[in-house]
Amino acid sequence: MASLPLAHISWAIADNADRAACDAFFIDLFGAETAYEMLVTPETAKYRFDREERLMVVGNTMLIPIAPAGPGAEAGNPLGDMLRRSAGPNRWIGLAFRVADLKAADAWFRSKGFELHYDRGMENNYFLITKRQAMGMRIEAMQGELPGDPRLKPDWNPQKWRDDHPLGIEGLLSVDLACEEVEAARALFAGRFGWRELGGRDLPGEDRRGAAFLMGDAVLEAVSPPRAGEAGICGITFKVRNAAATWNHLKSRGFDLIGAPETRFAIRPEQAHGRLIWFSEVLPEGWPAPHSAIRQPAQFLAVSDDTAAAAD
Repeated sequence: MASLPLAHISWAIADNADRAACDAFFIDLFGAETAYEMLVTPETAKYRFDREERLMVVGNTMLIPIAPAGPGAEAGNPLGDMLRRSAGPNRWIGLAFRVADLKAADAWFRSKGFELHYDRGMENNYFLITKRQAMGMRIEAMQGELPGDPRLKPDWNPQKWRDDHPLGIEGLLSVDLACEEVEAARALFAGRFGWRELGGRDLPGEDRRGAAFLMGDAVLEAVSPPRAGEAGICGITFKVRNAAATWNHLKSRGFDLIGAPETRFAIRPEQAHGRLIWFSEVLPEGWPAPHSAIRQPAQFLAVSDDTAAAAD
């Protein structure tokens, strides 16, 4: 399996009127930088945009809250309906990965038995693997660059979030995925995806079991059993330089925290626009230090005709 560099993490906002406050939360608290904002305006009406979104970068991680807009605000619009269904608390849409050759990636995923979806007009840009095929997580394979992506610039400096920002974020430590059975996650992610398993562990203070898989430049941790209402991606964890300092800064800003500085902690989702965002100083044994390979899109080996035919 190719090493898949994480391009972005997305989640849904049911009402576009709430998107500005969500964006402001990340800009203010996390120091998020805007790479690009897609808006429905009279000038863009001809493109029939069905959503609005701001591409924001925190360190080497791109976050994209997406809300239905324009045609997407109408009941029955496929994209709008998907966003409204996905907008529950602690629920995220999915992950996008950067690939060098979309056709080669298409052939590889089809050889593993995945069904691929292409949005009309975007056949040369990306394809999707639906949530039902990946334990509630939508996966996007994209070719090319995201609009305005500052991480591809030669002078990009993600260390400023570690050294100059009070949260002291070193990078994305992991993405949590709620699952009923850890063994089912192993069969999917280690088996079909070919991601190297980094080992299992009991999550400190959470009475849950986790199994971690190296996607490429980020870790996916399948956690079981799921909490009430969890489906698919249920949280992300940032590695911080000094947990006590991060904890104290968040408390000074008036946030209620769950967890503990010695393990990991998070702002209560009600104060974080419904998302569970963890912070931890602990790097679990065997896990890589946070980093990004966004400049090295995944390369897929050619799939033989016999292998592709067998998958069909």
